[in-house]
Amino acid sequence: MPRDDVEYNKSFDIRIWKRLLPFMKPYRGLILLVISGNIICAGVDIIIPLFQRYAINHFIVGKTTSGMTQFILLYFACILFQSIYTWIFCRGCMIVEMKMGRDMKSQLFTHLQNLSLSYYNVTPVGYILARVMSDTNRIAGTLAWAVPDMLWQIIYVLGVFVAMLLLNWKLALIVMIVVPMLVILTMFFQKRILYWNRKVRKLNSRITSGFNEGITGAKTSKTLVIEEKNVREFDATTMEMRVAGVRAARLRAIFIPLVLLLSSCITAVVLMRGGQMVIKDTMLIGTLTAFTAYAVNIFEPIQNISANLSEAISMQANIERVFGLVDEKPLVVDTPEVIEKYGTTLEPKQENWEEIKGEIEFRDVSFQYPDGNEEVLSHFNLKIPAGTTVAIVGETGAGKSTLVNLACRFFEPTSGQILVDGRDYKERSQLWLHSSIGYVLQSPHLFSGTVMENIRYGRLDATDEEVKAAAKAVSADTVVDKLENGWDSQVGEGGDRLSTGEKQLISFARAVLADPRIFVLDEATSSIDTQTEQMIQNAIEYLLKDRTSFLIAHRLSTIRNADLILVVRDGRIVERGTHEELLKAKGYYHTLYSKQFEQESMDGVLERNKKRTRRN
Repeated sequence: MPRDDVEYNKSFDIRIWKRLLPFMKPYRGLILLVISGNIICAGVDIIIPLFQRYAINHFIVGKTTSGMTQFILLYFACILFQSIYTWIFCRGCMIVEMKMGRDMKSQLFTHLQNLSLSYYNVTPVGYILARVMSDTNRIAGTLAWAVPDMLWQIIYVLGVFVAMLLLNWKLALIVMIVVPMLVILTMFFQKRILYWNRKVRKLNSRITSGFNEGITGAKTSKTLVIEEKNVREFDATTMEMRVAGVRAARLRAIFIPLVLLLSSCITAVVLMRGGQMVIKDTMLIGTLTAFTAYAVNIFEPIQNISANLSEAISMQANIERVFGLVDEKPLVVDTPEVIEKYGTTLEPKQENWEEIKGEIEFRDVSFQYPDGNEEVLSHFNLKIPAGTTVAIVGETGAGKSTLVNLACRFFEPTSGQILVDGRDYKERSQLWLHSSIGYVLQSPHLFSGTVMENIRYGRLDATDEEVKAAAKAVSADTVVDKLENGWDSQVGEGGDRLSTGEKQLISFARAVLADPRIFVLDEATSSIDTQTEQMIQNAIEYLLKDRTSFLIAHRLSTIRNADLILVVRDGRIVERGTHEELLKAKGYYHTLYSKQFEQESMDGVLERNKKRTRRN
């Protein structure tokens, strides 16, 4: 089960890195161009000090200008190549970074569309956002820039060592002493840097989640007056990230100066020993100048190799996090045979879909949630003819949604079968079933956009006239009449510019437009005013006609006419029957109904008294 506090503490693992190859493959031509250019550019960079050596030994020491023109032209050609290639390198790396980052985000988003509903019930939003946005950006940036740059550095360092050996092998051996020291330093620091970078990434997920909750829950925070608590908790998380980030930076701040210290010491030794050779006439001054240039320039690439290696090692945490999301498997999947015939969620084969009538049967069904130890249903049997209205009642948290989630195939039975129109619904695709289900929640979600666009989500190919007709059928056109821009009015993020009742009417219109054979209503009449409730009741009556319907009821007075009432208690169905049958049985339903009837009567008396007081 994915959580924000998952630890990613594996050592360097080449198998994890190999998983990036499919993202690099489409741009292998551009990557090869950058790498091959790097190889040539590294060769040119190695040659540049030899120009310096030739100029000093030939023109200055030799006191001649012979061959000056050819020298200048060749030197200018090398500098021109470096300039042109730098432009090619920057452009190529930028293209690879942007496109690779886009591909990773696209694959993650597509994967998220295929995950089961249960994944979103247990996964923080910040966890998902951090992986889709921050982690993919860092991976694409490092692969596009740091890796090609590190290849250039390695080639350059190896080429310089060869050049130094050819110039003076004794001085070259002195310079090479630094290599094992750098290896030891890198091995010592990389594990510690990797640990703290992983911690920073994990805390970044929490901060992203904190931002999300702070924004989406702003109204609740203000009504509860908990702004100070939110700030305090957020400050604590950011302080923890600050500490982790400072420790990672401190390690890097120690590591890089140590490399610089080593390079400075070796350069000093080269100058001292090389100077003695020049004095003794065993080395030309031009050769010492070229050798010193190599000795000075070689340590920056070595330092950068170490830094890029640390960056790449720490990036493994990002790769682990991204592929941790990619590796999440949906709990509900179609078989290969079903996919072959009916298609997938994103590539359906609708020509093979059978029409749904709406008959649903639970046959010896047992079920327990993936993270639970007890069965919620045990050997449950129920046959619901097409067009039947089933009401599910019980106290809050009793498990009313379990049956609906099973019937809609958001979960699947642990054992037993659920049949739709006489066939196990596993024999047909999820999308086949879901496309015939209309689901209206207690707090329905609207997407950013206009009223017209939100209703059209019920059927994307619907005309404007069909959208308006669906809205009129459930009185949602009364919502439009109140809005300044009518059908083109923006509903806001999540529909926050509309009231709960108005959002529910829009959702009903969306359901009418979809014309589902199975309809689910999840306590849609709670927490709304009386006038809106009456419109919603009329909309419900319109939608229930000739449809198999599940009503998760809060107000028992609204489900008296249901064909079947299931009473849920502690996750189990304890009673079933019609309204009259359950009242006659004088069981748990009778107790619930009596308590609620008394409460509603008391509320009615209080409301009438308030009205009299206002009139007086």
